[in-house]
Amino acid sequence: MTRIDPMPNAYRPGAGNLSPEAEAMVARRQALLGPAYRLFYETPLHLVRGQGVWLYDADGKAYLDTYNNVASVGHCHPHVIAATARQAAELATHTRYLHDGVLDYAERLLEHFPPELCHLMFTCTGSEANDLALRLARAATGGTGVIVTENAYHGVTAAVAEFSPSLGAGVALGAHVRTVPAPDAALGDPAARFTADVQAAIDDLIRHGIKPAVLIVDTIFSSDGVHADPKGFLHGAVAAIHAAGGLFIADEVQPGFGRTGDAMWGFQRHGVLPDMVSLGKPMGNGYPVAGLVIRPAVVAEFGAKARYFNTFGGNAVAAATALAVLEVVEGEGLQANAAKVGALFRQGLDDLASRHAALGRTRSAGLFLGTDIVDADGQPDGTKAGRIVNNLRTSGVLISATGKRGHVLKIRPPLVFSAGNVDFFLDRLETVLRAQ
Repeated sequence: MTRIDPMPNAYRPGAGNLSPEAEAMVARRQALLGPAYRLFYETPLHLVRGQGVWLYDADGKAYLDTYNNVASVGHCHPHVIAATARQAAELATHTRYLHDGVLDYAERLLEHFPPELCHLMFTCTGSEANDLALRLARAATGGTGVIVTENAYHGVTAAVAEFSPSLGAGVALGAHVRTVPAPDAALGDPAARFTADVQAAIDDLIRHGIKPAVLIVDTIFSSDGVHADPKGFLHGAVAAIHAAGGLFIADEVQPGFGRTGDAMWGFQRHGVLPDMVSLGKPMGNGYPVAGLVIRPAVVAEFGAKARYFNTFGGNAVAAATALAVLEVVEGEGLQANAAKVGALFRQGLDDLASRHAALGRTRSAGLFLGTDIVDADGQPDGTKAGRIVNNLRTSGVLISATGKRGHVLKIRPPLVFSAGNVDFFLDRLETVLRAQ
C-alpha cells in the first residue's frame, strides 16, 4: 500500500506565499513547537475568534467552517461556555472523589446507547479512549492482533499510532496490525468484500501466531474517503471478528453525537452491537473530554487486576461541559438538523457535479460528506483537490481533503449548519470550480 502525506494541502515552508508578518509568526512557531507540527492550507490562517459556524482571522475576515467537528454545536456556544465557566468557578477535581456531575452526565449519555453498553470510562482525548480500548481488549481476549482499514486514523499515542496508517509513512505500523481496504460501494458489494477482507486479515494473523484482539473502524470511514452506505455492511465483518474470539470497537470520535443524521452513533446505522465505543472531539465542543462506552464483560478482567485513573478524564469541569453539549444536541434537535441540512447539502453537491466534471461521487450521511475530485478521465486527482481546498480557503470557506490519494473533499461542519450556510458553500465552490 502506498502511504502519502496525510496533509497534501498544507503550508510548505519556503513557499513564498506569506506576508513578512506571517513568515515571522511561522518561524516563531517552528522555533518554539518544533518540526513535527503542520499547518493547514498553503497560506496558513491566523484565527482569533469563532462564533457559531464562523471563524474570524486577525484582519476580521469571516470564514465558513465546514470542517471542524470539534466545535460540534458551533464555536463558543453560550450554553456550553456558561456551564464550563460556572463549574470551573466552583470545583475542578477528578474522579477519585465523589461528585454528582460525572454521574449525571454518564447516566444521560448512556441513555443514548443500547442497554448492553452500560459502562463509561473517561479520558481526555479520542486517542486515549482508543488506547484504553486496546488495553481492555488485550485483557479480555488474550490477543494482540488489530485490524484496521488502509487509511484509518484512530489517534496519536504510541500504541494507537501503530494502527493509524493515515499518519504517514514516518509512523510504522505494528507487526500485530493488518490493514484491509475500506468498504467502497464503487468496487462491488461492500458487505461481502469487507467481510472477506476482514476474514483474510484474521486468517493471516492466526497464520503468523498472532491471536486477533480487535477490529476497529471509524464507522463513517472518514480518513478512507467517507464510506457510509449501504447501511448494514458491517454485519459480516463484526461476526467474523467475534467468531475469532476478538472484539469490535466502533470509533465514533468523528461520526458520533448525531452527525450522521439517522442515528446518534454511526454503528447504529449498520445495526451492529459493538463491544466498545470510543468518543472524542465533539463531546466537549473544544474542551478536552472523551470516553469509552463498554459492555461490562469486556472490562471485567481488566478491572479485577488493574486500576484505571486519569487525572483530568471525567473531572468536574469536563463533565459539566460535556453535559451542556449533550443538552444542546438534544434541545436544539441537532441530529434532525444534520439529517435535514445534510440532505440539502448532498443534493446541492450532486447538482454541481452534473455541471462540473471535476466533481465525482459524493458519499454522505447527514452532515458528514465526502466528494471525489477527478481528472478529465474520471480518475482521482489529489492535486486538483488540493487546489480546490486552498482556493476555497481564499474564498472564505474552510474544508480539507482526505482519502489515500488526498482527492476527497472532506466536509463535516458544526451540527448547527443551516440551509443558508449550504447555499453559501455551494456558491463559493461553484465559483472555484469555474476558475479551475
